[in-house]
Parts: sequence; C-alpha cells; structure tokens
Amino acid sequence: MYEAGRQEQHGGERESGGPARRRGKRVGGLALLLAGGLLLTACSASSGDGTTADRNSAARKGPGAAGGQPAPDAAAPGQSGQGFEADRARPERAAPDYLSTFALDVDTASYGYARRVLGDGRLPEPGAVRPEEFVNSFRQEYERPRGNGFAVSVDGARIDALQGGGPGAGPGNGPETDSGAGSGDESGTAGGTGAADWSLLRVGLATKAAPPAAERPPAALTFVVDISGSMAEPGRLDLVRKSLMILTDELRDNDSIALVTFSDEAETRLPMTRLQGNRNRIKDVVGELAPAQSTNAAAGITLGYEESVKGHRKGVTNRVVLLSDALANTGETRAESILEKIESARREYGITLFGVGAGSDYGDAFMERLTNKGDGNTTYVGDEEQARKVFVDQLPAHLEIRARDAKAQVAFDRKTVRQFRLIGYENREVADEDFRDDSVDAGEVGPGHTVTALYAVRLRPGTPGTVATATVRWLDPKTREAHEETGTLRTDAIGGALWGGESERLQVAAVAAYFADDLRDGDLPGAPGLGALASRASELAEATGDSSVRKLATAVSDANRLRGGSPGPDGGPEPTEGEIR
Repeated sequence: MYEAGRQEQHGGERESGGPARRRGKRVGGLALLLAGGLLLTACSASSGDGTTADRNSAARKGPGAAGGQPAPDAAAPGQSGQGFEADRARPERAAPDYLSTFALDVDTASYGYARRVLGDGRLPEPGAVRPEEFVNSFRQEYERPRGNGFAVSVDGARIDALQGGGPGAGPGNGPETDSGAGSGDESGTAGGTGAADWSLLRVGLATKAAPPAAERPPAALTFVVDISGSMAEPGRLDLVRKSLMILTDELRDNDSIALVTFSDEAETRLPMTRLQGNRNRIKDVVGELAPAQSTNAAAGITLGYEESVKGHRKGVTNRVVLLSDALANTGETRAESILEKIESARREYGITLFGVGAGSDYGDAFMERLTNKGDGNTTYVGDEEQARKVFVDQLPAHLEIRARDAKAQVAFDRKTVRQFRLIGYENREVADEDFRDDSVDAGEVGPGHTVTALYAVRLRPGTPGTVATATVRWLDPKTREAHEETGTLRTDAIGGALWGGESERLQVAAVAAYFADDLRDGDLPGAPGLGALASRASELAEATGDSSVRKLATAVSDANRLRGGSPGPDGGPEPTEGEIR
C-alpha cells in the first residue's frame, strides 16, 4: 500500500475545443506471445472493437486495494496538496489533465506481423499497427533492480529535424508557440509536423533478469493447436509443428505438456504428460498434426482449459497456449463469450491464456482481445528463426510472473510542460483515478523484461524544473501486496538532440515509434519521412551491431518502397492532446 501521507495534486479539465485524440484503429494482435509470452500480459483488455481499455475486472479484487488514487506527484501550481485519505471522499472529481495512466504491455505481435506483411509486398492495415509493440520489440539498456519489482528510468532528448523528411515539413509547419507564431525548421530541412520546442521523453521499466533455467518453478503447459484448413498454408501448421518440436527439447524433465487440437471439433491428443522419458512420444503426437476442416476456436480453448485443470499442479506455472491464425469461423467467434465459458478455471486456478500467431493473414483483433481478457499476451512467429528465438531463447526462462496488475502513471509538471502525447497504448489506458485501485486489471510482467513508453512533450520555453515523474505500481504475485517505484526527469536532462545524440537505444526506439506512426497515418511532431528513418536505422544497426535493428531498417525501406518513395503523411494538424494551460 502507498503511504497515506503522500500529497496529491489537482489539475484542471482537458481542453475540450481541440480535435479529438487520434487513435490507430486497434485491431489486436495474435502474435509474439511466447517470446515475451508466458510471462507478461499487459491486459487492460480491449473492448469488442479493440479500441478502448476494459478497466473493470470484477474478478480481480486484490487485498489492499486503495480505491483508485492517482500517483501524488508534480503538484499543480498554486494548489496545496491534499492528503491521500482526504481524496477518498471525492472519488467523482475530474481527472487531472496532466496525468497519463496505462497498464504495462510487452507484446510485440504487431511489429512481428507488420514485418511479415511488408516482406510479402503489402503495407499493414493502419488499425493493426500498435506503436508500443514496435518500440518494445527492441532491446534497451535500462538499469535492473536488485530484487523483485521494477527499476524506473526516465530520460529524453530534443526532437530536431532529421534530414530526408518530406514535403510539407519546412518552415511554417511547426507547432504554434505561446505567442501564436509558427515556428518551423528555418533551415528548410525536413522536420515532419514541426519539431520546434518538442522533445521525446522515454519512460523505461525493467525487472530483474531471469534466473538460470534450473531455478525456475516447473511448468505445466497446455497447447491448443489450430488444425483447420486455413492452417495448411506454408508458414502456419508446419511452423507450429517445428516450434513444438523445438520446445519439447528445451523444456526440463519436470515440466509437463498437454496437447489439444481443434478444427470443426476439439480433441485431446495428449493428456498432461511429464517430459522426462516421454519426449519421443510427445514428438510423435506433434508430428501427426495435419490440417482438417473449419475453425472452432471456442471448442479448442474450452477443452484446453479443461485439460489444464485436470493436469493442474500446485507450485508450478500453469498456462494455456493457443497456436493459431485466429480465423475463427465455426461455433462461438466472440472472444468475450469464449472466455466466459472458462471463467471459473481462470479465477479458481489462475490459468492464463497466451497466443502464438502464424500465417500471412490471421485474426489479429480476435487474438488480441482473447489474450488480453485471458490475462495473457501475444507473439508472432513468421519463420523458423523467429520460432527458435521464441521457444529457445525466451520462453523457457520466462515462465514466471514477477509482477501482477502492473500499471504506470506519468505526472507532467504544468510549470514546465505545455503539451504531451503518449505514443501508443490506446487499448491499455487506465483511468487516472484507478491507478491505485488494485481490483483494476492491468499487466503481468515476468523476469528480464523491459517496458518502454515514449511521449512527445512540448516544453514551455525558458522554464527550468521538473518535467515529469513516472510511478509504476504492481502487486506481488504471491502475497498480492502492492509496491511502487518512481523516477523523475528535469528539464536540464533533456537538452541534447535526439538524432545523433548519445543514446543509440533511444534513437532506435524513436525510429520504431515514428515508423509505426507513419504506417497508421499518424501526425507525431517532428515525424521524418520513411527514407530518413531507413537511413537512420541502417546507421544505428552498424553502430549497435544489433541484427534486430538491421531488420528494422529493412522493414522501413520496404514500406518506403511500397509507398513509392513517399515519406507518408506529414505537415498535418498540430496535436492538442495533453495540452496544459
């Protein structure tokens, strides 16, 4: 529990006359689960259309719930802070306009699938692009905590013009200053929608590194495999078989596996079976998997949970893992209705659902809603290299959960910040007043994970002081005790330029964020063109020696080519979200 004596600030209403916040149409993602998978779920679940956060999880009432309180930092000027207890009497007050609150998310499915689609010569649908999943696909170098929980890092840099942007990014297209004058890039180089007096702020959260494989608790994994006709396409069921073969070799002798398949009906192919002495038997069952008819995901998931409950073992990590293209067309096809059928298993046994996607076309929205509401997350496997990365490098070490219902809240100081915009996380939003309500569903995070949130921030010129205070709150997985950790950033720490600056990893995150924003037709301040981003990504790949950054450069180049060399939209309207008066 947070101390009752801490102070809380009060802010005014958000400006209502400005344009509505621009959102990418969030069709969810069934993709990279196991990679970041079995361990983290940022599941402030999306609604039926995948665009809004589900902030009410009646089944999750953790002990010590504080009843919904924003993090008490960065008090508004001219107002005295009110005590934590005093604020409980005013639960209906308007949310402060300088707070940003979201559930943690380490999904990377959106980026993995975008790479697959671009490689096939197509642009991804804007609604399937989730910037936070692009950003979280890349390694960061945050400080790790010594114990369980999180370390918080906050830094930033000025968004200056990056050469090679595009038309419409020159003088006169910058954001309006306090005096009302336009301030673009006077040099004539490209700066997107205007970079003057804007900065990029990075909030980095990290958990302690994963323990050696021998030290983690045993795992009981129930795999629910789609063998419908659509899975016959190369890169679907064949890749699922290879992935399960790899995993069978990587899991420990005291781990267990069950296997359920579904097409028009569901069937148990393998009850919960210990790996020790049974690897060949498991591989034989996996090798016999062949495509059949239609896709009854509801039947497969329901039977999968039944098998998981039968094979439930105390003191082990119990998971249901769905491997599918998520193109459900038979039986119940609504994620919410499917999960209602297995609600008791989720609540009583704490069995969580994770999704692994495959195929050039798949039900992105369906899978993301399914795993979000199933307290899980998604990953995407597009080729054997990705499968090996997920099932060998990441999954075996990351089966534990280090933090439950983890949320972050960033409080911006109105004395130094005029505007801010969180990049992505639209379907992870949490009401500011629910930050300390521990019954509100949020994200599950495992060992060795990092979560990055980027903000475009417009500072007030010539005003030194605190820019923002970031607080992360989570529950201990075993005791359900609440913990918090905080980090702060001041104006003098973000004086350097972003592009060509000291932090190569911040630049990689920025390239990923701007790339995603371009793909979903966004209007981020200072947005370069795709050509400039591809060049910068190539330089960063050389500087870091990171093959994943090289693949990012290739993906950006592919998108630029598919757009005919155009950098995409820029010079659009100035964003107004988070403007602080």
